[in-house]
Amino acid sequence: MKSFLKVAWLLWGVLIFPAYAVDLPDTVRQALKKAGIPESAVGVYVREVGADRPLLSVNADVPMNPASVMKIVTTYAGLEMLGPSYTWRTEIYANGNLENGRLQGDLIIKGYGDPSLNLENFWLLLRQIRQTGLRDISGDLVLDYSYYDLPAEDPGAFDGKRYKTYNVAPEALLVNYRTSTLHLFPEPQYGRVRVTADPDGQLLNVQNHLRLTQKKCGAGGVRVNIRDDVPQQGHVTVALEGDYSAHCGPTVYYLSLHESTAYIHQLFTGLWKQLGGTFSGRVRRGVVPETLHPISVYQSPPLAEVIRGINKFSNNVAAKQLFLSLGETQSKGNGLVSPDLARIGIRQWLLSKSMSFPELVLENGSGLSRKERISTRHLNDLLNAAYFAPTMPEFMASLAVVGVDGTTRKRLKKSAVARKAHIKTGTLKDVSAIAGYVLNHKRRRYAVAFTVNHPKSGEARAAMDALLEWLYIKI
Repeated sequence: MKSFLKVAWLLWGVLIFPAYAVDLPDTVRQALKKAGIPESAVGVYVREVGADRPLLSVNADVPMNPASVMKIVTTYAGLEMLGPSYTWRTEIYANGNLENGRLQGDLIIKGYGDPSLNLENFWLLLRQIRQTGLRDISGDLVLDYSYYDLPAEDPGAFDGKRYKTYNVAPEALLVNYRTSTLHLFPEPQYGRVRVTADPDGQLLNVQNHLRLTQKKCGAGGVRVNIRDDVPQQGHVTVALEGDYSAHCGPTVYYLSLHESTAYIHQLFTGLWKQLGGTFSGRVRRGVVPETLHPISVYQSPPLAEVIRGINKFSNNVAAKQLFLSLGETQSKGNGLVSPDLARIGIRQWLLSKSMSFPELVLENGSGLSRKERISTRHLNDLLNAAYFAPTMPEFMASLAVVGVDGTTRKRLKKSAVARKAHIKTGTLKDVSAIAGYVLNHKRRRYAVAFTVNHPKSGEARAAMDALLEWLYIKI
């Protein structure tokens, strides 16, 4: 009888509790071996959502650099701390006499960290100002950046590439990520490469020395040389040199070339004229006088929409802006937010959910960092919590759908797991990571976190894809 009960107890345990696997699946292990990545450089944690025990756990408590997967922390915290309908405001003030559509004084724009103030939305903001009846501005354009309390930042500090748009530093008033877009169009009928700049203005001088070739796309290459034009302060020359294959088709280069006030001034002047207004003043930084009230307030799209760009396309600058906005919960009405307040806010939010992540290191919340750390166990804990949160639909919809869109649009397109996984990817030098959800063939959903910190991390994609396929097909 005792033997029977013992066997029955063991069988009950097998049926009730999911298997706990220490070892990686063979397909994943072989892919790592082929890539030359030791298992000691890997952190993996997989469990069915809602389960108490993991399906798979390897080095799960080791603090690792997650690269852009850190955006999961920032966006989920944002949805819960600020709410999915949260919007950023940008305030406009008239500092002077405003009568009959004419402002005898300065126009002031004060930013509150809107990460979505791109060209289209900035045009909408100016159109909203025109709808107040304001047409002619006799004074200057004054830009108020005072809402952020930030130390000076070298845009090239991360990797020495100061003109790359992903290195743009956060600002309370950030327009179009200070981006200049160069469009390259091969024109074989004329034997040339046509180049256009957007926005097109007097601050940017483009020198096109490209040679059109019929070589295979990727052969040769384009060199982008940038120099600041001194003594013409604020003016930048971009020289494009090298070979460009007609087989490459149109290409786009994104560059951050100008200081913020000069960039906004140029953009404002051109768009204001297009909207039928007049303005010929200068630009300067300043602070809104306490006695003024805004004549217009522009509201950004809601946070639930903004995080789709952050997670699906891994927008680092927008993630940094959102991270700083989390400091609003700690600013206590003093009107300033800072990275320290954001870190405090996130930790208090985690504690409110009975989650303590002692290994968590937050620098800017985007993952574009050599300092940030989190374990795969705790990434998985966040994914599990998010799945049962009221904001789950907004959060999951922000993740890239494997084989369909975002950073995973070209990944596993012909695999059975395509369209069945919502994933955030992360890539840095010596770092590769994925985290998200897989809905397998039995309609069971698994939360997965997989991080590699190794010089050969760039070869880890096959192993990560193998894990996603294993979860879909084998489990």
